[in-house]
Amino acid sequence: MNYDPGQKFFDEMFTSSGELRPHYEGVRKYLEQLGLPEFSRRTELLDVAFRNQGITFTVYGDNQGTERTFPFDPVPRIIPAGEWAHLEAGLTQRVRALNAFLNDIYHEGQILADGVIPSELVYTSAHFRREVHGLNVPQGIYTHIVGTDLIRDEKGEYLVLEDNLRSPSGVSYLLSNRDAMRRIYPGMFEGQGVRSVQHYATALLALLQSMSPREDGTVVVLTPGMYNSAYFEHAYLAQQMGVELVEGRDLFVDGGRVWMRTTGGRQQVDVIYRRVDDDFLDPLAFRADSALGVAGLVEVYRQGRVAIANAIGTGVADDKAVYAYVPEMIRYYLNEKPLLNNVPTYLGWNPDHLAYMVEHAAELVFKGVGEAGGYGMLIGPAATRQEVAEYVEKVKAAPREFIAQPVVGLSRHPTFYSDTDAFEPAHIDLRPYILVGPDHVTIVPGGLTRVALRRGSLVVNSSQGGGSKDTWVLDHDGPLPSAAMSQLLGGNKGLAPGQSQSQSQSQSQSLGGQTQSQSQFQGGFGAVPLGLDSSQPERREALAGEAQVNAYEQSHEETGQPPELTGGAAPEAQAQAQHSYQQQLEKTELAHSDAAKSPLEVEMEAQDAVHPPLIEPFDRKEND
Repeated sequence: MNYDPGQKFFDEMFTSSGELRPHYEGVRKYLEQLGLPEFSRRTELLDVAFRNQGITFTVYGDNQGTERTFPFDPVPRIIPAGEWAHLEAGLTQRVRALNAFLNDIYHEGQILADGVIPSELVYTSAHFRREVHGLNVPQGIYTHIVGTDLIRDEKGEYLVLEDNLRSPSGVSYLLSNRDAMRRIYPGMFEGQGVRSVQHYATALLALLQSMSPREDGTVVVLTPGMYNSAYFEHAYLAQQMGVELVEGRDLFVDGGRVWMRTTGGRQQVDVIYRRVDDDFLDPLAFRADSALGVAGLVEVYRQGRVAIANAIGTGVADDKAVYAYVPEMIRYYLNEKPLLNNVPTYLGWNPDHLAYMVEHAAELVFKGVGEAGGYGMLIGPAATRQEVAEYVEKVKAAPREFIAQPVVGLSRHPTFYSDTDAFEPAHIDLRPYILVGPDHVTIVPGGLTRVALRRGSLVVNSSQGGGSKDTWVLDHDGPLPSAAMSQLLGGNKGLAPGQSQSQSQSQSQSLGGQTQSQSQFQGGFGAVPLGLDSSQPERREALAGEAQVNAYEQSHEETGQPPELTGGAAPEAQAQAQHSYQQQLEKTELAHSDAAKSPLEVEMEAQDAVHPPLIEPFDRKEND
C-alpha cells in the first residue's frame, strides 16, 4: 500500500520526495508490525468506544439529526521537541500581549490614543462591552483559557489563523482521544517519549481556584444546557475537576452574592467557568430575553464578589478584524518581534482593502468577524459565480463585519479512510490550549489536531465534516532511540537481567541522540540543536530551556525594518507577500497491572506483535 505525500502541500509525516520525517519512525514501525486488517478492526472499535461513551458534538440546523459521534482518525500527528519549544514561546508571547491589550482598552486605552490600533475598530466590535469598562478583573487576567488555531503553510511555517478567547472548545476531545488511543493501541506508545496531557483538568481547577475572592471558594461550570454543541465538554470538564455543572436556573443573586441551589440548601459560588456568551450571561445587563444567565450577575462581578473565566468582554480581542493587529500589540506592549506570524488579512472596513476583496472575491476566503465553527465562510475558488456575487453584496452592505484572506493549502497528514481501507492525505490544523495564570502560562503539550475528512476539503471544523487526531509532543526530536525501538518491536527482549520493561521504557524515553545530518528540520525559533548529545534527562531539559530562551532572544534581534501590520498594509503589498493561508478523556493515564487491565486491553497488547506489515515502501507519485 502506497501513500503519496505529493508536492503541492506540506506533509507532516513525509517529505515531498517520500522520505519519512525522523520523529515518525516509531509510529511507522508500529503500524507496519500491526498490519492493515488489525488496524482497520481497531479503528472500528474506536468508533464504538466513542459512541458508547457519548463523545459527541452538535450540528445546528441539520435535518439528519443534531447530535453526532465526534469523528476520529487514529494515525497520530506528532510534533518533535524543538518545534514545540518554538510554538510554546510564540503562544506565550501572544497571550501576554492579548491580555495587556484587553486590560488597556478597558482602562486607559493608551494603544488607541497612540494610534497603533484604530479606535473605531475596537469600539464598533460587537463584543466590546462598555458595561465592564474600568472594572478590575481578578489578577489582572482577562483570558484564563485560550485556544489559538495554528495552521502550517506549503513551506511548513506555522501561522496563527485565529485566537479563541471567549469560551474555546475542544479540549475534552483532546483528552478523550488520548485515552482512547492508549486503550485501543497500547503498544503504539511504548518507548516513544510522548508527553502527557493528563494534568489539564488539575491545572484548570487550580487556576480557577486561584481566582476566588474567598479562600477555598466554590467553583462551578456554567453551561447553556444539553442542547449546546459543546455540552459533552461542559459535563466532562466538570466531572474531571470534581465541581458542579450548573445552568443559569441553578444560580441566583441575593445579598450581593451569587448562590447555587442544592438539595442541602443554598451555597455561595465564588468562581464561574462560563461556557455562555456575554450576551446571555445576565438579562439585566445584556439581552433581556436571555433565560440562560443569572439576573444581577454583572453587578456582583463588578463588586469583586464573584470571578468569571474568561472575563466578560474578551470577545473584542478575538474579533477577526482585531486579530490582524496582534503582531502590533506584541511590538507595542512587549517590545518584541512576533515569533508566530499571522495569516495575511484584508479588512472590509478599510476602503482600499474592500476594493481588493470585491475585485478578487473568487480567489479569497471570506469570514464574518464574529463567526465561529466554520459558519458564514465563503471559499472563493470552491464557490459558484452566483454564490460569490451574493456574498460580495453582503460584504458591501456591512464591510466592518467581514475579512478576507488568501487561500492557503493547510498541511496534510496520512489519514485512514475505512471506505477504501487506505491511507490518504487530509488537511489539518492545530488548536493548542493555553492556561494563563498570574505567575506562569501552562500549555498542554500538543492540542487538538482537527482534520478535514471530506476529501479535498480545507475546512476542518466538525460542523463542516471535520474530525480530529491524537496529537503527540515528543520529549526528543527523533528518530526513535534504538533502545526504545527494540522495546517497541520486541517487548521485553533484550532487557538486561533484572531490568523491568518500565525501567527500560523510562531510560529509552530519555534518549534523543541525533546524527549531524538530522540537525535540519522545521523548527524555527526555539529549536533544540539536534547535533548535541541529549542522552541524559538533565541535558535534555537544559536544551529545551535554552531553546525557549533563544526564542525570546531572537525576537529582540534587529533584522531590519519590521514588516507592516498585515491589517494595515496596502492590498498590492499583501498580494505580493510570500505568506499563505488557511486552513479525551485523559482520565488519568492508568498504569494498569495485568490483573487490572480490561479484556480488550489484554487482547490489544497480545496482538500488537503478531501481524504482517501495514505499509509497503512509500513510492512517491508525481500527480497530487
